[in-house]
Amino acid sequence: MTKYNLLSSLVAYRYLIGQLVRREVILKYRGAVLGIGWSFLYPLLLLGVFTLVFGGVFGGRWGAGGKPTSGGLEMALFIYCGLTIFSPLSEVAIATPKLLLANQNFIKKIIFPTEVLPIVAVLAAAIHGAANLLLLQLAALAAGHAHLSALLTPILLLPAGLFMLGIGWFLTATGAYVRDLAHGMPILMQMLMFALPVFYPANSAPQLLHALNQVNPFAIAIEDLRRAVLYGLAPAWSTWWVTLALGGLFCVLGYRFFMYCQEEFADVL
Repeated sequence: MTKYNLLSSLVAYRYLIGQLVRREVILKYRGAVLGIGWSFLYPLLLLGVFTLVFGGVFGGRWGAGGKPTSGGLEMALFIYCGLTIFSPLSEVAIATPKLLLANQNFIKKIIFPTEVLPIVAVLAAAIHGAANLLLLQLAALAAGHAHLSALLTPILLLPAGLFMLGIGWFLTATGAYVRDLAHGMPILMQMLMFALPVFYPANSAPQLLHALNQVNPFAIAIEDLRRAVLYGLAPAWSTWWVTLALGGLFCVLGYRFFMYCQEEFADVL
């Protein structure tokens, strides 16, 4: 297995990755009465809050190409599609800059494949994201959105997942050298949440932001998810293939950057 062979690392450490993901999920809910049930209860409560606030308080708006003109569940589902993509991204971006520091005992005392840590963080976030996605699908069915295109969602989200993994490797490696990154990332993610079309239609954004979101893989994933789940529309497959290829390239670049920095981790931690 060569140092920069990503697939070899995934195959060689697949059991370790599985155990660490399991440990990560269990530790997150350890001591909680509901345990892993919070993975389903939290998004359910969040969806209820959105339905109440955007339906009862703000009354809903938009219309034309932006959809929905009414409030209530329709508006909540629209926003929840955005959060289904953004929440795992935020979880990964906030957690990964601290990964090496949190696991420095492994790095300094034993031979440990540190490259698996970002993979574990992404997979753990994906499990929580899957709970959000399941609730979204069920709520959409309850609202009358029964579309076969909703079955495409795992495929539609694959490019975003690759970008997320690449981001994880970049941030994990950089966080070992720049400790301020861990403190600044929550603020950056709050800004990104409003820059992405989470709470509004992509076509209603200012011109510059709209142009940026057209090439942002996470904005593309949000819009594709809405089209598939809420409106029964297939994505623009040409755009999806390009995004998938770029996501794969970004993922490999992130991995190679991490492996390039790996030899120095024990010295800087």
